[in-house]
Amino acid sequence: MKARLAFRDRDFDLKLLDPDTVAAAMGPMEIRGALLDRDMHLLARLPSGTGALIQDLELNRVLNVMAAGDRYLFEVARAALFAGLDDPDAIRYRQAVLTDCLRQPDVMRSIYLIAVDAIEQARKVWGGFGPRYPDGLLGHAVRVLEVLVVQLRRLRDVAGSVRPGVESDGFTRLFDMIVVELDDEYLATVDEHLRRLQFRSGVPMSARLGESNESAGHALRRPVRKRSLLDRIGLGERGSYVYEIDPRDQAGSAALKELRSRGVAIAAVVAEQSWKHILDFFALLRAELGFYVACLNLADALAQKGEPTCMPEPHPVGNPVLACTGLYDAALSLSVEGRVIGNDVNADGRSLIVITGANRGGKSTFLRSLGIAHLMMQSGMFVPAESFAADIRPRLLSHFKREEDAALERGKLDEELARMSLLVDHLVNSSLVLFNESFASTNEREGSEIGRQAIHALVEGGHRVVFVTHMFDLADSLRAEQAPNATFLRAERRADGERTFRLVPGDPEPTSHGDDIFRRVFGARFEPPRVDRGATVG
Repeated sequence: MKARLAFRDRDFDLKLLDPDTVAAAMGPMEIRGALLDRDMHLLARLPSGTGALIQDLELNRVLNVMAAGDRYLFEVARAALFAGLDDPDAIRYRQAVLTDCLRQPDVMRSIYLIAVDAIEQARKVWGGFGPRYPDGLLGHAVRVLEVLVVQLRRLRDVAGSVRPGVESDGFTRLFDMIVVELDDEYLATVDEHLRRLQFRSGVPMSARLGESNESAGHALRRPVRKRSLLDRIGLGERGSYVYEIDPRDQAGSAALKELRSRGVAIAAVVAEQSWKHILDFFALLRAELGFYVACLNLADALAQKGEPTCMPEPHPVGNPVLACTGLYDAALSLSVEGRVIGNDVNADGRSLIVITGANRGGKSTFLRSLGIAHLMMQSGMFVPAESFAADIRPRLLSHFKREEDAALERGKLDEELARMSLLVDHLVNSSLVLFNESFASTNEREGSEIGRQAIHALVEGGHRVVFVTHMFDLADSLRAEQAPNATFLRAERRADGERTFRLVPGDPEPTSHGDDIFRRVFGARFEPPRVDRGATVG
């Protein structure tokens, strides 16, 4: 079959196929974060100390429930938790979006799945990338765009149906953008451009002679109108001149191929930019909605257990605020049968909270619950409590006791002090620092002195410190020094030794009632050995 070049002496509809027009038609949607009010950077480096905080707060239990087996949701949830907001209004913005999601969870999950389907189906087209020559680029781009347009229609239909039922600014902005910009006219325009870009009747283009009689100024033009029957059988008015290339003319065929490539190159670049633009939109939508889908997964898991949740009240950085009722450890709740016990605390205006009391009385559990609640509040989530109000803390750091170094490279106190040095390096203004049995690896006198110096420096530096300790010397001295500016809580123990796992206001006591545990394990006939307070074993 001979190749043909046709030269027309009439313009018909041979207007330039303007790349800007194509780009505007293919990807008009502005890529902006509507739901999170801040871009989600999944690959951003997590804040320093994140690993220790995940371990100390047992956050992987919470993250795994949020992910529901989806690795992508795990990464989204972790990124959101550790990229907390520092503005109460931004937190409330996300809370309003999450409230809409909680009202219509199935619809929000369906929108998320549309974004997931769009990305996955686009990647299936030639593995998500195409060849780097113009014809290949254009063919690949058209196929990807055809897949994405189907998902855009699905998204527009769902957004139009759910738009009247949303109240948050985030979803209002998103759905208005989708309904307005993905109207029938826009989608019809996209379909028309995709049809034209297939060039089923050849590639219409124009060129001029250059200085050395080479072709120059190549410009792609709109396809001509359909020829009439008389034109096709050669009886119509002649409006073109035809040059046919013999199939054995390899040089001519190569030249024709090169000419075609020059013609489609512009369209290929524009079409590739267009599908990448639309895919970026779906990727952003997937990330933003993925965070809220992860929140829905966690809300469902806690609701099935009958655990309460609430939208917290964030306060600006500066004035210490902490008031909560029924605050419980979500990680613990997700790992045990039945509900767990919550705590009521009021520490407004206090930068130091010292927690003492009975062994296995719920002190560490409260510490974890407070840390998790702060992270959840500052990411715009609900918190595991009946009510919760706190000021924003730009950085949350933890210093929990660790098991002894198995490699015996350093002693426990060396290891604790090394971690304390790293913690200080990672502090920012108005941080929240959680200590759990820190500096107990040495004797009480030395451990108390180290703890006092650390607490004084942090509180004087404007940070909030929550310190769980069994060291009476430390706790009692802090009570004497910091009583007006500190809150002292004690793990409740009834007269018969029963633990309620609640914290109540109370001064430190010289015993942690370890003999209760001793008697429960060994029986009432045994008495624990008595050691004089302050004695050391050499």
